[in-house]
Amino acid sequence: MKSLILYYSYRGNTQRIAERIHAAIGGDIARIDTVVPYTGSYDDVVAQGEREVKQGFLPELKPMDIDLSRYDTIVLGTPVWWYTCAPATRAFLTAHDLGGKTVYPFATNGGWLGRTLKDVAALCPGADVKPGLDVHFDDATLCTPDKTIDRWIAAIHD
Repeated sequence: MKSLILYYSYRGNTQRIAERIHAAIGGDIARIDTVVPYTGSYDDVVAQGEREVKQGFLPELKPMDIDLSRYDTIVLGTPVWWYTCAPATRAFLTAHDLGGKTVYPFATNGGWLGRTLKDVAALCPGADVKPGLDVHFDDATLCTPDKTIDRWIAAIHD
C-alpha cells in the first residue's frame, strides 16, 4: 500500500509543506479544492472563513480522482481557520471514512494552532491518528525550524 499526501491550501503555505513531504516520502499527492473558490481580499476571506467555521458550513468540493482504499497512510494538511481546520478539510473528512488508516495531520497557521489537530482526529473515527505537526508562517515566511519539520516527516514510513 502507498501513502497519500492530501491537503487543502488557500494561500499556498499548506501546499508548500505538502509538496515538501511528498518529495521526502513519495507516494501520491492530491489537493482538496472547493467548487466555489474563495475570492476577494484577504480580510474578506478571513471574515467569510469565520462565518463558515462558526456555522459549521461544509463547502461543496470538486470531485477527486483518488481511491482511498489504495492507501493505508494519509498525510493530511490543512490551514488553520479560526482555531480549527478549514471548512474544506472538514467537508472532506465528513464525506470520507478514514477508519483503519494511519493519519499524520499537519496544520499551517499564522498565529495559533488552536484545536485544529484535535478536531482533525475527532473527524477521523477509527483511524490511527499520529501526533501532528504545527507549522507556523508569518505571511509566506516559514517560521517553524526546518529540523522540526524534517524530524516529523522522518517519522512517516511509506
